[in-house]
Amino acid sequence: MKFNLSDFGKHKSFAPLSLTRPIGLLRIGIFTNDERYAIFLPKAEIGFVTETYLEEKFPNLKSDLTVNACVIPNPDFIAAIVNIEENTSLFLGTVLLAKKGNGKSEVSFLGDVPMILNDRWDLFLLNHIVLKSDFRLITENRSSQFLPDSNLLLGPESDLFIEKGAIVEGSILNTKDGPIYIGKNAEIMEGSMIRGGLALCESSTIKMGAKIYGATTIGPHCKVGGEVNNVVFQEYSNKGHDGFLRQLCNWSLVQPWVLTANTSNLKNNYSNVKTYSYIEEKEIQIELKFIGLSMGDYSKCAINTMFNTASVVGVACNIFTDGFPNKHISSFSWINGNKIAAYDLLKAYNDANNMMNRRDQSLSDADKKILAHLSNSPS
Repeated sequence: MKFNLSDFGKHKSFAPLSLTRPIGLLRIGIFTNDERYAIFLPKAEIGFVTETYLEEKFPNLKSDLTVNACVIPNPDFIAAIVNIEENTSLFLGTVLLAKKGNGKSEVSFLGDVPMILNDRWDLFLLNHIVLKSDFRLITENRSSQFLPDSNLLLGPESDLFIEKGAIVEGSILNTKDGPIYIGKNAEIMEGSMIRGGLALCESSTIKMGAKIYGATTIGPHCKVGGEVNNVVFQEYSNKGHDGFLRQLCNWSLVQPWVLTANTSNLKNNYSNVKTYSYIEEKEIQIELKFIGLSMGDYSKCAINTMFNTASVVGVACNIFTDGFPNKHISSFSWINGNKIAAYDLLKAYNDANNMMNRRDQSLSDADKKILAHLSNSPS
């Protein structure tokens, strides 16, 4: 089976997170959507329909089946796309879920309704629900590794799963409010206090004395310390020092190769927040009171940098200031106190490579082309 996950015109709704990748590669719960489909359909080939400047790195497979990348698949949805007929569109109400061929024949989806993402803040608002679903998906008919006696477990043991090679010592883990998944070769250092739901993905580390509240996702190869509440770290990101991080609505969304610090998640007057929209290119009012920071790839800030509620930072920014930076910081911005300058593209390449080399990674030519495109049209 071969199909494409399509952004279906929602690319900017998830920016800055989607500026460097298709929506189908955004992590929520334990997995990205392409990883979920690989579990449900292990023999499938998966491509992407996304923005033109992303196509070299994330190619289109030229399949006649296109699936909405905003849909979190469940077994009924998998069955529906596997059995979809030629030239048929599959709808849930007015939402197009999938299309095969010209899609002229319209049918309604009648199974167990899947989760559908609409905006970037859905990644943390729905994280608790999706994490529970992913936990069942990845742990079904499997046995967890043993939890060492140096730890204290509160809540059902069945809601704790430890993959092979993971290390957990001298910590308190609470599964009463949600499951805790500890990925292969991940580590929870001593003195940490963890309240589920939590997904600590492969080769990631929670540092000594950390306080992690649910529902939090820490993607592969991340290092996280301090206090974290309902945050989604995608991969290869660091919050190594003390300080409070809540991204988007009590909560935050952090992209790969990011270094971050402290965020506010609630206005002093407790009113609904405004946040930057990449569609309208201005701040918009949204129906949320709690929302923290959204930060794009390759951005970083100094220790103890303070971000206002609902701040949005683009791709490849460097922020070091003793005050609050602007709530929206365009991609390729160099913030030094009150001074704002453009982040030189070649310097951004070099700095990104220096950061990535520490994890035995480097920028590909396709990565450089994506960054070059964004540097020419910063937003």
